[in-house]
Parts: sequence; structure tokens; C-alpha cells
Amino acid sequence: MSVASAFDTSLFRPTPQSVPPPNVSYAQKPLHGVPVNYHPLNPFTFILRAALIYPDKLALAHPDIHKPAFYSYSIWAQRIQNLAYALIQAGIRPGDRVAVLTPNSPMIADAHFGILAARAIITPINTRLNPSEVAYILDHSGSKLILVDQECSHLIPNAKVTIVVCHNSGRIGDPYEEFLSAGRIFSAEMGWAGLDVEPNEDTPAVLCYTSGTTGRPKGVLTTLRGSYLAAVANAFEAQITRDSLYLWVLPMFHAAGWTFPWANVFACAAQIIIRQVSYPEIWKHFLASGVTHYCGAPTVQIGIVNDPAACPLPRPISAIIAGSAPTAQVIGQLEQIGIKPVHVYGLTGRSLIPLRKTYGPFTRCYDQPSWTTLPLAERAKLMARQGQSFAIAQNVRVVYPPKHENDQDLVDVPKDGKTVGEIVTRGNIVMKEYFRDAEATRKAFRGGYFHSGDLAVMHPDGVLQILDRSKDIIISGGENASSLAIELELASHPHVLEVSVVARPHPKWGERPMAFVILRHEHIQKWAANHADFEVELKRHARSLLPGFACPEWVQVVDELPKTSTGKILKTDLRKVVAKL
Repeated sequence: MSVASAFDTSLFRPTPQSVPPPNVSYAQKPLHGVPVNYHPLNPFTFILRAALIYPDKLALAHPDIHKPAFYSYSIWAQRIQNLAYALIQAGIRPGDRVAVLTPNSPMIADAHFGILAARAIITPINTRLNPSEVAYILDHSGSKLILVDQECSHLIPNAKVTIVVCHNSGRIGDPYEEFLSAGRIFSAEMGWAGLDVEPNEDTPAVLCYTSGTTGRPKGVLTTLRGSYLAAVANAFEAQITRDSLYLWVLPMFHAAGWTFPWANVFACAAQIIIRQVSYPEIWKHFLASGVTHYCGAPTVQIGIVNDPAACPLPRPISAIIAGSAPTAQVIGQLEQIGIKPVHVYGLTGRSLIPLRKTYGPFTRCYDQPSWTTLPLAERAKLMARQGQSFAIAQNVRVVYPPKHENDQDLVDVPKDGKTVGEIVTRGNIVMKEYFRDAEATRKAFRGGYFHSGDLAVMHPDGVLQILDRSKDIIISGGENASSLAIELELASHPHVLEVSVVARPHPKWGERPMAFVILRHEHIQKWAANHADFEVELKRHARSLLPGFACPEWVQVVDELPKTSTGKILKTDLRKVVAKL
């Protein structure tokens, strides 16, 4: 099935100002004074190449709304150009921050290119925040303009900067469309050659914000060069090509969509935009639209494989999995229905506000030819590890904690699969700095490496495996128990759909594990009046797999677990529940 044949695009006509002029040129203004063998890396230029090579190829499809919209690469490139000029006309200057507050939509896809083309910095904001949190980010970032979806307008009631509202229609009369059209008029048809080129590839491109659960959110700056290289790496590692059709399950506001807004365009792939995680919509596109790739956290994968529509797929789909460690059970379930897991690891956020200390993934678990003869369960356990450094990244290390804060010599743990250390990395896929916070930057980069806070072991084959976040380790009777390791074993119980484990105070042992469990749908009725019996059953299962200090002392069956916008479990919220017990 071709991508175009999956959609009826005949009822949509882009606005006249979205149509490029005859004989459009994609040549940029020349840079003077730079060597012939050099050009500054900038991911926005991917759209120029794609529009030049495949002008009529479908680039963006937004089908599941009241007024669907579809854009070819040439049309989309013109809209991005219009946005760049509109921002400049609105007073945006190089280095200014432009905030974007919207669920997945063509506007945020535009913004990842148009804001950079205007030499400004995109500041994507999580739509699940409350108005005070949004106000803090807008103030701290110093954003000069906000692109906002009409559904999110209530989050900025007192904003004192220019606001451009999008009704998500793609049609004349939409305020966002009028903004783009004004940009086209302002351009005086100077086209791409009328926009100044950013000469410094180390210039900031994206400003995301960390969680504010333990203090004010931190702004994380990443660069044009890093974004370009990370996007190329993601396209390569995920094997996205011009024939691919990527489904936007991951929010684009989350860590700049792990750089996939640029990766897909680098590969000249087509993209389907859905506004939120909707399993019926996801399965509709899996079965009818020809989807080949998508990204999602393990909890999203759990929802996909357990949806009533789940079935063996007519064609293989690649799932890029990151955000937290997937269980072997989830990986096995995906493979059984024809979804190929591409398990990657990066520091893109573990809490409500997107965190972008790396540009999304920087390691991948590479499947080995020798694994093909292994039973599915055994192969899935190997695939559940976090892997090795992937393209463009430098080698990842697992090191002993430094004895002193200012220690510059980091020592690697042995490759024995047992000795626990902290994951550190450096190089192309690490953030530039914390925005306006030199001290936090210094601490994060001590010893010349970025310190992740993730605890892991290094296996003899050079593959790292995360055990936990340092704050999620449960110290019981002097023994360190990994909440992640406990979850992996509890998830192997056939009645468990999803599980999360946190520490709970214990009068004798200091702390003991408490498990919060969602039951599989087909087993809910069995245990409906017997949660205490299920607790006994799960503890029995745990004792057969875990040392005594790691077995859960308490088990609570719940209907749902608190999660971020990308489906990652919020252990901070579970700790609040425990604190009240």
C-alpha cells in the first residue's frame, strides 16, 4: 500500500499562501568567510532537501480531526518559510525563545523547522502542566512569542507576550493560518535566499524544562549541531527511509520528540499526526494506513499489545522503545504480533515536565545473530537491556561514584554484570548546558562527563543494563534492592498487566518494597473480591525469583498508575500515596 492511497486528500486544499511560487528555489543565502569544505549543521535544512527531491510526496497527514489536513513536502516547506518570516516580522531575533504549547499537530511540526529558520530557539511546553507551571517556564525562558493550540489557551491566561492561536484547521480564517499568510506577504517573495543563515552550529536550538518536583524546573539547552547529528542517528538506527510512514504517538513537545521531527524529514519519510495516545486510533493506522514506525514508552507498548483490537499485523512495524526499561514480557508480546522492538535508552525525562539532558536516545540494544535460535523469553530478556552507544554517540561508561565532588578521574566498574555504577557519557548527544544555571551545569559535568543518575551494571559483552535511578533504590536491612529489577520479575506473573515498585518505611528494616499492580483485564474478576489472596499469590511468585529483602512487603491492586504525557510512571506520585499510609 502506498502512503498516499491510505488517505483521501481530495477534500483538502491548502491556503493559497501555502503554495510555493513557480520555479521555487531552495538555495539559501550564501555564507561568506567559511572554508569551502565546511557548512554549519542545522536540522532545519532537512526540509529543503526533502522538498527539492520529493516535492509532491506526502509529508504530513493529520486525518483524525474534524477537518483533516494533508501536506506535501513542497507545500510544507513553503509553510515553514512563511512561519520563519512571520516570526521575524513579529520581532523575533536570533537567540530569542519562541514557546510552543500544543499537543501533536501540524503547528508543532512546523515550529521545529520554522523557528530554527528564523534563528530562534524553540521552547516546547508540556500541555499537562498547570497555568502557574507554564507561567514560570515562560518567565524563566524569556519567551517572546507563544504558538498555542486553542485547546491549551486556558493555560496562559495572563501571558504578556504575543500569542498566536491555532484552531488546527489548516484553512483560511484560522488565526495561525493568517499569521503564516502575513509572513508570506512580508517575505516579498525573497524566499529562502532572503533568510539569514545561522553561521554557528553550536548555537542553541531547543530549550526544554526539567521536572519541578524537587524545586524549580531547569531549562536544558541543546544545539543545532547536536540536534542534526542526533536526528541522523535516529533515522539510521530506526531504519527510517523514504518509504517509511511514521505514526506520532510520542508527543512532539517531549524532548523535541526525541529529535524524530527532524529524523523523519532527513529520511524523507511521511508522518501521521494523532493528537494524543488513543489505542483505537493507533490500531486503526496500524491496520489500514501502512504505518512502519512509531516511538513509545513501555507503558504505551503495554496498552498497544493489550488493546482489544490487538492482532498479528499484516506487515512488520518497528517500535522505538525508550523512556524507561521495558520488561522482557512486553518485548516478547510485541514480537509475537509482528512489532519489532528497537530498544534504546536516553535521558529525555522521567517526570511531568519534559527533560532533555541528552537528545533522546544515545544507546541501543543491538540484537545479535546468535540470538535468533534462542527461545523467545530468553531473547526478550537480552533485548530488555539498554545496550551500547549508538551512531554519532561516544562510548557510554558505567563508573564508580567519585569519592569527592571535584574528582576528575572516573573509574569504570568491571564488566561482570554485577558491580553497580553510574551511567556517564559525553559527546555529540549531550546537552550544551542548563539555561541560566552555571552551578547546576558544573555539577552535571563533573569529571568531564555528564552524570545520568542512573545505576547500572556492565555485562561481559559490553552491554549495559540499568538497575535503577539512584533515588529509586530501596535500602532494606542494609541491602540495596533495585525497584526496576523487582518490577521486571513481578511483571512475569501472568495476571500482572503493569507494576511499579517504590520504597515504604518499615520499623525493622528501614524500607521495604511496596508494589502497585494493575491486573490483566481477563483476570480482574477473579481477584475482584480477593485482593488479599492475590497479594499472597504475587508474594509467592516473587519469593521464587527474588532474594527475601527484594520481595514486596505490600501489594496494592489499582485501576491505574499515575503517568506522564509519554506514558512513564510517576513514582513521585506513588511515594506521596505511600507517605499517607
